[in-house]
Amino acid sequence: MTGLRGRGLLLSVVAIGMVAVSCSKSSSTSTSPTTSANGPTTTVAAKQGGDITLGAEQEPDCMDWIGSCAGAAWGVYTVQTNTMPRAYDYTDSGYKANSLLTGAADLVTTPKQVVTYHINPAAVWDDNSPITAHDFKYTWDQIAHGKDIYDQSGYNQIASVDDTDPHTAVVTFSTPYPDWRALFGGFYGIFPSHLLEGKDRDALMKDGYSFSAGPYKIDHWTKGSEVKLVPNPNYWGKKSNLASVTFKFITDTAAEQQDYKSGQILASYPQAQPGGEALKGSPGTYFDAISGLSYEALWFNVEKAPLDSKAVRQALGFATDRNAIVQQLFAPIQPDIKPIQSMFTPAFGAAYSTPYSKYTLQLSMVDTLMKGDGWAKGSDGIWAKGGTKATLELKTTTGNKRRQLTAQILQTQWQAAGFGLTITPEKAGVLFGQDLPSGNFQIGLYAQTPADNDPGQCVIWCSKNIPTQANGNSGQNWDRINDPNLDKPWLDADTNLDDNARVADAQQGSTILSDLVPALPLDPFPDILVINSDKLGSQQGSFQHNFAYGPFTYLNYWFLK
Repeated sequence: MTGLRGRGLLLSVVAIGMVAVSCSKSSSTSTSPTTSANGPTTTVAAKQGGDITLGAEQEPDCMDWIGSCAGAAWGVYTVQTNTMPRAYDYTDSGYKANSLLTGAADLVTTPKQVVTYHINPAAVWDDNSPITAHDFKYTWDQIAHGKDIYDQSGYNQIASVDDTDPHTAVVTFSTPYPDWRALFGGFYGIFPSHLLEGKDRDALMKDGYSFSAGPYKIDHWTKGSEVKLVPNPNYWGKKSNLASVTFKFITDTAAEQQDYKSGQILASYPQAQPGGEALKGSPGTYFDAISGLSYEALWFNVEKAPLDSKAVRQALGFATDRNAIVQQLFAPIQPDIKPIQSMFTPAFGAAYSTPYSKYTLQLSMVDTLMKGDGWAKGSDGIWAKGGTKATLELKTTTGNKRRQLTAQILQTQWQAAGFGLTITPEKAGVLFGQDLPSGNFQIGLYAQTPADNDPGQCVIWCSKNIPTQANGNSGQNWDRINDPNLDKPWLDADTNLDDNARVADAQQGSTILSDLVPALPLDPFPDILVINSDKLGSQQGSFQHNFAYGPFTYLNYWFLK
């Protein structure tokens, strides 16, 4: 699993949308049979031209996609997915080779794992320079050997990339890596060596970049306001029907609702929020909510007292009525939603198991665990030990009403169980870019956005991925859990090429997690689309979710009616 991204988005409503800022008067149409990444679709006539604006819940912190600054998912949803080339696309039916390749890559597993990518000669950057095997080699080198990298998983298991033939990239692994299709794509993409090699990649990309090998390119990024995309005229695939797409950053609930009602925006991809079901069934509104790969959890820093005690972490599990939280937050939007019982969602398939189901609200278990760990309740009803009270701090993203409500419910539940809780909202850039990686937190409340449904989670649980100076602070084990028994199944899952064995590894790792409790899973994050279907259409016949890259992955098929 290359690069779980925190969907720590800053938004407030479920009722957001995308608008035509100005509509082109062009009456030309194009009709073509289309095949989306999710499979065959219908033939739909599409008008050409038109400028549209979409609501975006969060502004990217930077656009150097492999840098640690790019940890939030919204940069991927808006810009990365529309400008960076990928070797493979993740879809609801698994990985499929992107048109960047002439077909599926060749895989050899013995004596070493070797993947051979055959590059489509028509694939070019926006300056008409061909995408080459050296671009693959440059991308690998930057990720595997660079500093301040978000996640090196998989790339650091590559021994070499042979770029002798410009149209053929031969990738040899030092150790097997089963999720190889997520490489040279995913949340990163492939980078243009002819523009970046020998230069400071991060400096050239972090504030936006001029190159593209997707259907769009960046026109401008006005920080604090918007990012605008325009068509890439040299894109070799399905070209955009639209003249431009502007993502307007709206982080306030009331403002976003008003912008939708007034027609300033026509569609968005909101997090579930209290009252967000108001648009469900609204005339002219496409509203869809399904569970995908993303999930929300409470993340414990096991190096911070009193969370350095397993008994305390387990006690918090028995002090939490997760079903009550999930029902109060999400039932109006998705009535059948239930808490997840591992650090996967059911969308992961066989890897999903239920070892956390033992953690239900049981105050007697809280008492047993805390007393057994040497704690006693004071006159205020809060556990204390050695003069220290069991008072905890929870950090989450500012401006998110749902997370505020989650924290308030937890305050009430945990107070009844003998725990104090304070709530500290922070800007996403501070939470994900500073406090979580540096360990400056006790408990985090946020969602993970996996790059695919691969069962490997070594990136967030293995001790080697605890951020340290040794790994350039690029590790994603922000909980700081360090246990050899936990390491083994997750390390095995990252190197075992047998799918059944990997599922068994993941289930074993999940069982150990449920005992150590470095995190407490809450819900399968509802994947919601809200679109003004009176004004917008898609050549795919419907507006499609992509659980990894977001709903704007197929923006080049959208058109103004």
